[in-house]
Amino acid sequence: MAADQGTADRETADQGAVGRRARVVLVDDHRMFRTGVRAEIGRTESTGVDVVGEAADVEQAVAIVTATRPDVVLLDVHLPGGGGVEVLRRCASLMPGGTAPATSTEGAGAVRFLALSVSDAAEDVIGVIRGGARGYVTKTITGADLVDAIFQVADGDAVFSPRLAGFVLDAFAATDTPPVDEDLDRLTQREREVLRLIARGYAYKEIAKQLFISVKTVESHVSAVLRKLQLSNRHELTRWATARRLV
Repeated sequence: MAADQGTADRETADQGAVGRRARVVLVDDHRMFRTGVRAEIGRTESTGVDVVGEAADVEQAVAIVTATRPDVVLLDVHLPGGGGVEVLRRCASLMPGGTAPATSTEGAGAVRFLALSVSDAAEDVIGVIRGGARGYVTKTITGADLVDAIFQVADGDAVFSPRLAGFVLDAFAATDTPPVDEDLDRLTQREREVLRLIARGYAYKEIAKQLFISVKTVESHVSAVLRKLQLSNRHELTRWATARRLV
């Protein structure tokens, strides 16, 4: 009799999970990773998660999020075109409290963002949370935990990987938290990566190899950084980065 009751309880729980749904967009520049996540969370009959779109860069992400108005966007931090922070900036009106008008898209409403990244760097976490993301989990998360995180974020809760939660709270609660660096905030995520490598003495070819981009693209990023920071050469750039402890 007890076994029958246990089976009934499990069936009831499964039915509840199936009855609950969340529409999700995947944003990551690695197609194989997106495929893996879709396979893990896209089994709609068992998880209740519907993957309604994918994007590989900032432009694609803004377009698909605007068009589909999902419940949750799984957002990588490092993306071509400006990174996850740029996606958040351009989709700010779609978030809770935003100004975007309602659309006729089925289930359309406020869009919430959950960062899903291999990076656990403090600046990446703080950057996307400051930009409006409701949580940050690393790519070591299990499929079941990711599904749970999606539903928590869809409900308006904040979700962090256990190791990140403590220092996020400390960073926002600290009385000596440094003010926002407006100069640094002008740079895209990729420009910041190039800035650090330049400041560490890497040659353009080495940076290109490490970031999987062309030397010409590195040169373009360096030019953009110098222009935005109003610096003349890489030596001034190195001093600027060192003074801010970015190296």
